[in-house]
Amino acid sequence: MGQISHEQFYQLIEARQSIRQFKKDEVPDQVINRILNAAMHAPSGKNRQNWRFFVVQGKKRDDYLTYSQKSWLRIKDILQKQLKPSLYDFTERFFFTLGNAPVLIFAYSVNTAEENYLTSIGSVYMAVENLNLACVAEGLGCCTMGAPLEIKKEVDEFLGVTEDELYKKGEIELLCGIVLGYPDHKPPKAPRKTENKITWLR
Repeated sequence: MGQISHEQFYQLIEARQSIRQFKKDEVPDQVINRILNAAMHAPSGKNRQNWRFFVVQGKKRDDYLTYSQKSWLRIKDILQKQLKPSLYDFTERFFFTLGNAPVLIFAYSVNTAEENYLTSIGSVYMAVENLNLACVAEGLGCCTMGAPLEIKKEVDEFLGVTEDELYKKGEIELLCGIVLGYPDHKPPKAPRKTENKITWLR
C-alpha cells in the first residue's frame, strides 16, 4: 500500500465492522498469509510473539459447524433477552452456517511463567485487531467470536491442540475464533459509546 495519510489510516479504522454474511468465494492462500503476517506484526510482551493461529477451511470448516451450533446452545438464552427478535433469528442462522464464511481462524495464546498472564493474552488480542484491519484493507469482512470459548475443550480437541506438549503443560489457551471471507452484506455500524470512557489526568 505504500505510505498512507493520517486520513486514510482513520478511515481504515472506522471502516472496520463485524461481518456475519459472506459470499462463498474462496480466499486465496496468499491473501490469508498477508493477513496473518499483519497480525504477527503486533506488539507483544517482552517481544515473545506468543500467538498461535489455526486456519480451518474446506471439509474441516464444514465439520466445525456442529461445534458452532453447540456453542449457540450455551448462549442463546442470554442473547434472547438482549436482542430484538429479528436480530436474534439472524444470529441463530449465523451460528448454524457461520454466514457461509470460507475461512475460520482460531487464535491461541502461549502463556508461561516468563510473562504476566494478562500481558500474554493481551498481546494476542492486539494481533487479532491487526488481523481485523488487514481484512478491511484486503476487501474482506470478518467477525471475531468469543463463542468458541463456551466449548473450549471440544474446540481444542477438534483442532488437535490437545496433542501439543504446550497443552499438556497447560501453557496454551484458546482466546477467540474469527470467521472471514468476502462480505455479502453491509450492516449498519453501531454508534460508538464515548461517554465516561476516557479520564484525563493533568
